[in-house]
Amino acid sequence: MGKATGFMEYERTENPYRDAQTRLQDFSDLHTAQPEAIRRCQASRCMNCGVPFCQSDFGCPLHNLIPEWNDLLYQGQERAALERLLQTAPFPEFTGRVCPALCEKACNLADDGVTNRDNELYLIETGFEKGWIKPRIPASRTGKRIAVVGSGPSGLAAADLLNQMGHAVTVIEKADRAGGLLMYGIPNMKLPKEIVERRIRLMEAEDVSFALNTEAEPESLKAYDAVILCGGARKPRSLNVEHMDAQGVHFAVDYLTEATEAVLSDTVSFLSAKDKHVIVVGGGDTGNDCVGTALRQHCASVTQLEMMPAAPEKRLPANPWPEWPRTLRTDYGQLEAIATQGGDPRIYETTVQSIQVNEQNEIVSLTTVRLAKNPEGKLAPVPGTEKTLPCGLLLIAAGFVGCEEATLSRLSLQADNRGRLLPADGSHHLGSKLFSAGDMRTGQSLVVRALADGRAAAKEVNLFLGEKNGF
Repeated sequence: MGKATGFMEYERTENPYRDAQTRLQDFSDLHTAQPEAIRRCQASRCMNCGVPFCQSDFGCPLHNLIPEWNDLLYQGQERAALERLLQTAPFPEFTGRVCPALCEKACNLADDGVTNRDNELYLIETGFEKGWIKPRIPASRTGKRIAVVGSGPSGLAAADLLNQMGHAVTVIEKADRAGGLLMYGIPNMKLPKEIVERRIRLMEAEDVSFALNTEAEPESLKAYDAVILCGGARKPRSLNVEHMDAQGVHFAVDYLTEATEAVLSDTVSFLSAKDKHVIVVGGGDTGNDCVGTALRQHCASVTQLEMMPAAPEKRLPANPWPEWPRTLRTDYGQLEAIATQGGDPRIYETTVQSIQVNEQNEIVSLTTVRLAKNPEGKLAPVPGTEKTLPCGLLLIAAGFVGCEEATLSRLSLQADNRGRLLPADGSHHLGSKLFSAGDMRTGQSLVVRALADGRAAAKEVNLFLGEKNGF
């Protein structure tokens, strides 16, 4: 399987970023795709290893058969490779763009791992280009109706699999477009929205129904044989400082949503960062997306605050392969800031101490303070380290603390102390005909984990319906 010497003959080659100065002028795709010849060479680097950790729990929540489709791609059997990929991966066009590629770090080549994500993306886009991807209409229907509440990764994955099982599926989405965070939480340059729309149109052609601009109400859900709640963990973590209600202070998800809406409608966002000093609180993927978006909106400057120290550049002994490396990572937004501002936008071990506003309650600056561990081992402010920075737009990207309370109240549900709808037995079944999946069940996580959890919930629902009806 694979070319035994491929990893020695060919260097790892990823899809390159477009030039930073060029890509900052638009919201188009970050990367430039590479031709078949390069992808085949890269697939040949996947060797016939004894234990493919890439498809284990360490490497892929979907358990994709990575060595098998890499070998088929290397052999030039692209369609067969795609078919093998689609056995486990519902939406490779999404994971091929936004997955952090856990599989590549679990590869036996370690930090020089096979470019599985780029190979996966090549296969699915080739499939669409050559017309291999066609609507899959189930041969028969079970007569069972299922409602999937929320059209993010877990909701789409659950709806897709349940539909293929022959159930009639309706996806209920309160936004004006389907896709959840795939549509509004991830910027267009990272996941172009025409890619999301293409998949939605395909699912509609496969007879999945989408009810947009619709709230899930208890009365309307009674008409279904099963209901899966996939509403995500959308309640953002706030800052414990005054003036959080000031103009110019926003949660990251609201800012990114508005930015995407502006791109889709070809208008200027009313939350635009143009000519403003932007400060982003949070060092994760969402914080990086805010940095990249603010730069594209031509901000005056952008600074990113992180509470924790910078991660080490190399793995520590407590973080061995094939675990995900908890090492310093500089993502596209930070790279763009470095290219345009001349330095890394991140300031570590720092948080917001106070916000200053003018008479119109508009943010004008904020004061930061350094953090260090106190004798009890907890992070605490260090006196005398305060700094005041100009700020016209403060974006809070400090993570999420669970389900939206309005959803829980509407459906008379109680989340656990982490804001999750996670049954005590670890299943997806909340009781009666109600199930949960994705971030709503597990808490904030990766798109690929949400996809896997949505598929797992679909299988559980299918079993529930079978036992309930004797088939």
